[in-house]
Amino acid sequence: MSMSRRGFLTALSATTLGLTASACSSDDGDGGSGGSVRFGYIADYNGASLLAIADQQGLWKKHGVSASYKAFVNGPIQIQALGSGDLDYGYIGPGAMWLPASGRSKIVAVNTLTYADHVIARPGISSIADLRGKKVGVPEGTSGEMILNLALREAGMTMDDIKKVAMDPPTVVSAFSSGQIDGAGIFYPLIDTIRKKVPDLVEVASTEKIGGNFPTAFVAGNKVDRATEVKVVRVLQEANDWRAAHPEESITAAAKLLKVPAATVKADASHVRTLTTADLVAKTKDGTIAGWLDGMSDFFVSTGQLDKAPETDSFYAADVYTEAAA
Repeated sequence: MSMSRRGFLTALSATTLGLTASACSSDDGDGGSGGSVRFGYIADYNGASLLAIADQQGLWKKHGVSASYKAFVNGPIQIQALGSGDLDYGYIGPGAMWLPASGRSKIVAVNTLTYADHVIARPGISSIADLRGKKVGVPEGTSGEMILNLALREAGMTMDDIKKVAMDPPTVVSAFSSGQIDGAGIFYPLIDTIRKKVPDLVEVASTEKIGGNFPTAFVAGNKVDRATEVKVVRVLQEANDWRAAHPEESITAAAKLLKVPAATVKADASHVRTLTTADLVAKTKDGTIAGWLDGMSDFFVSTGQLDKAPETDSFYAADVYTEAAA
């Protein structure tokens, strides 16, 4: 169900690469023109499944595009790479939606709705209020920071009530596991990694419990070639529908790309809601997706990450998405 801006707000009441690059089916790309693209992703089910399917099912070749993939630790550094011309397309979670909204990239396809973001705490801490004055690690500009902001707001607190420690996602894992921080705003599958070392960690808040719609998306640089962009979106749409029709096989494909056990990816996928392309097209045309993105923009205005909420059509290429699906 979609939410209005007011409904969303009521419900709410630069690092280095840390993962190994993964090659896809072709060369290094040439800036997004001539049918060759460089695609970034995050090493989880949301970020990798469609790329894995596109590779496995030969969709790039089918649509006249070649692609190479590279893994990143979060969305913001992919946006940086898009801006510098080192990347043509990337994947972001809901916590980085303020970046396309600020004009630094554009959304070409909504991917999923995700509920993977949590605030976790060390044993003995049972609520957000218990984190007052304590060290809380968070990857800035990501959905980890988003859920921490949401949870603090719901508890009547702000970032000033905790000792926020900015760190990239892998550092959050090691710092929490070693007891250097008391809590963290972080997401699955990294929480499962932490749980192996701290099995009795406490989940004190989550996007699922807070409520709302938290979209993930594929983004493009502002100078990509339009004709290639339509082809890329068609690949994503066909892969999306294959994923919807073959959920178990999509987990296996993502696990192969990520080089991790399928059981790990399956646990991660349990926090994801997929939608068909037809559903995403309908939600684009009836304004549902605009409502999701408006709500996100208003939230980021409230956190100071955006000066003002832009019109959704300034950063969501709805025309590209609907043209590709026609």
